[in-house]
Amino acid sequence: MYAARVRASLRGWGGVGAMAVLCALALAFVLLLPCTQQLPQHRPQRTGQAVAAGVQARAADCKDSEAQNQTLSPSGADGPTIDAIKARTGAKRKLIVGVDQNSYHWGYRNPNTQGAELEGFDIDLVHRIAQDILGDPDAVQFKAIPTSQRISAIQDGRVDMVVRTMTITCDRLSQVAFSAPYFKTGQQVLAPKSSSVTGYNGTLAHKRICTAAGSTAYTKLDADKKDGTLPASTDISTTVPNQLDCLVRLQLGEVDAVVTDGALAASQAAQDPTVELKGGAFTTEYYGVAMKKDASDLVRRVNRILVGYRSSGWQASYDTWLSATLGKDSSASKPPAPQYLRAS
Repeated sequence: MYAARVRASLRGWGGVGAMAVLCALALAFVLLLPCTQQLPQHRPQRTGQAVAAGVQARAADCKDSEAQNQTLSPSGADGPTIDAIKARTGAKRKLIVGVDQNSYHWGYRNPNTQGAELEGFDIDLVHRIAQDILGDPDAVQFKAIPTSQRISAIQDGRVDMVVRTMTITCDRLSQVAFSAPYFKTGQQVLAPKSSSVTGYNGTLAHKRICTAAGSTAYTKLDADKKDGTLPASTDISTTVPNQLDCLVRLQLGEVDAVVTDGALAASQAAQDPTVELKGGAFTTEYYGVAMKKDASDLVRRVNRILVGYRSSGWQASYDTWLSATLGKDSSASKPPAPQYLRAS
């Protein structure tokens, strides 16, 4: 059970060999995850051009620096989405959540636990949501979702939500709905300690950079290369399905640096003592729980859960999973007081 499970830390996971083991575990256990279950569709009727114009207007008004505020106010009321989740019976009466299973201390399979249990900061939040909605923190069906498939998994009904270090952006808000933010971070550069790279600057000239496909890191690099902020000689062509694959590419010498969220990069540096963060964060990003655009009742419920979680639960989870890599002072990682600017 979640409440009784043993917290075991992984130590000394540096080097190519150790990472190969971790990747092998990830590949093996993804086959053990339950098969996709099609969820009921609750789509409101569309009114053609009027709706399209409305969506375009909202997208035009959105600014990425304020995207985290575009969510619904908290509510504990059930609705069609939550009713459908609660209507599941027997072994299927579970919250279906897309997660990562190989991001150290966020969502990863700990081989030191029985059954290589999924653990991490994101996983703790999932258990809290399941407890509130279904009355059981273990009433969860986890689905391993690659970075590039987070949005499609929600839209296709493969999952009820995604809790997977997912940054809230205006582009993503046009495709899915987000909760209020539950974590603050920013993009950083990860490279070997011996590298001449010093950060997100001119030292990336003629360097090969790896990012995860569909990530905000790639979007940032692509835009900066086009406008000249990033040296023209920087090679950003290497993209991978999962962020951990970038660390493996780095260890194999196939790329010179990795760009990802600093919170994830810090955990990767903890796995491999030969790499380190280079320079400070050069963006500000907020993680949110992603759900279907029309799942308003679920969005409101998650926001209500987060209100309580921020005051009771968030810090304990941070201390358990992230304090060793991000520091004991969690103030830089706490999101600001939520604003609920989305009307409907």
